[in-house]
Amino acid sequence: MASISEKKDFSSVHGSSIQEVCSEHEYDYKSELNNGDVDRSNGGSWQLAYFNVVCVIAGTGTLGLPFALKQGGWIGLLILFLAWTMSTYTAIILIRCLYVRGPRLMTYKDVANAAFGVVGGWLTFFFNAWILLGAPILYMVLSGQNLNTLCKGTAGEIGDTPWIIISCAIVAIPFILVKNMKEVAWMSAFGALATLVTVLIVLVVACVDEKNLHDIQHDSVIWNQFPIALSTISFSFGGNVVYPHVEASLKKRTDWPKVASFGLGTCALMYFLTAVPGYYIYGTTVVSPIYNSLPNGVPRIIATVLMTIHVIMAAPILVTSLALDLEKMMNITVERFGRIIEFIIRAVMRIVIIVIVGVVACTVPHFDALMSLIGSFANCALILIFPVLFYLKLTGFRNKPIYELAWCALIVLLGIVGLIFGTIDAIETLISDFK
Repeated sequence: MASISEKKDFSSVHGSSIQEVCSEHEYDYKSELNNGDVDRSNGGSWQLAYFNVVCVIAGTGTLGLPFALKQGGWIGLLILFLAWTMSTYTAIILIRCLYVRGPRLMTYKDVANAAFGVVGGWLTFFFNAWILLGAPILYMVLSGQNLNTLCKGTAGEIGDTPWIIISCAIVAIPFILVKNMKEVAWMSAFGALATLVTVLIVLVVACVDEKNLHDIQHDSVIWNQFPIALSTISFSFGGNVVYPHVEASLKKRTDWPKVASFGLGTCALMYFLTAVPGYYIYGTTVVSPIYNSLPNGVPRIIATVLMTIHVIMAAPILVTSLALDLEKMMNITVERFGRIIEFIIRAVMRIVIIVIVGVVACTVPHFDALMSLIGSFANCALILIFPVLFYLKLTGFRNKPIYELAWCALIVLLGIVGLIFGTIDAIETLISDFK
C-alpha cells in the first residue's frame, strides 16, 4: 500500500468521499500502522461499528422527538430532516480531518489542535468530556427512576438512589473489562434492538390509543419555540463525540462513510416513526419520554424495561470513549507499562470515572437542567459548527465547490441559532428549577 504522503490529499478532492479516495488502495494493515494509522489487524466489521453508532444516538432521541414537535410544531420535521443530513455530512468530514495532515490524528481534540491550536483543542476537549460524562450521568438517573418505578409496590421499591448505584455497578463491569469500541459492539447490538422494539411498541400502541383521544391540537409552527426545537433535535444526532474511536475500531477505514450513512439513516427512520405518530395522536398533550404518554398497561411496562436496557447498554460506549481519550493523553499503553500494570492503571482510572458518574447522579440537584445548559451549546458546536470549521481550516476554502461552501454555511448558521436560543432556554429552566 502507498504511504500516506503518496496518497491523494483529501483537501484536493472535490465532493469525493473518503471511501472513493481510499478504495484505490488494497489494505495492508502492517503498512498502515507503520505509516501512522491505528492498528486495524484486529479491527471489527462495519456492522459492529454501525451498532455502536445506532446505540449511542437513537435511544433518548427516539423518546424525546414527539415532544420536540410539540415545542416547534410540524415544521420540526423539516428540522429533523436537516439535522439528519447535516450530521451525516459532519460525521464524514470529521473523520476525513483525522487524515489530512500526516499520520492519523487520534481524537476530536487532536483535530481541534491541528486546526486552531492549543486553545481550540482544550475547548473542544471540555465540550467533549462534558457530553461523554454528562450523558451517562443522565442515563443512570433515568435507569434508577425506571427500575424503581417498575418495582413499585414490591420489595424492590428501594428508591431511586440505590437503583442508580446498582445501574452504575452494572455498567462498570464491561466498562472496566473491555478496552476499545470493538469489544463493546455486542452490547450496542442489544441496545439498538431494544430501541427498535420500543419504537414499534410506541407506534402500535399510540395508533390503537387514537380512538380514545378527542380534541387533540397541533401547531404548524411555533416561531418563538423554533430555535429550542432545533437545539433539541440536533442533540438527537449527537454522536460526533465517539466517532473517532468508532472509526478506529474498523478493520477497513474506507467503511466509515457507509457506517455513518446507514447508522444515522437508521436513527432518522426510527425518529420519524415515533415523532410523526406521537405528535399526531397526542398533539400538545405529548410528554417526554414518549412512552409516558401511552396508557398504563403491559406495553408501557415493556417499553420502560427496554429503554432501561438501552441506556445501560449505551452508557459504556460513551464512558469508554472518554476513557480512551484520557488514556491517550496520559500515554497509558502496554508498551510503556507492561500488560499487567497497564490493566491495573486503566482499571483504576475507569473505576474513578464510574464513581464520579454515580456520585453526581445521586447527589447533584437539577443536573438535567445543568446538562441542558452546557449540552445545548456543546452539542450544537460539536455536531454542527466545529466539524465544518475544522474541515475548512485544515483542507482550505478555495478547493471547494460553491454549493459545498453554501451547505457548510447553512450548517454553521443553524448550529449558531440552536446554540444561542437553546442556551437561553436552558438558563431560564435552570433558574426556575433552583427557585
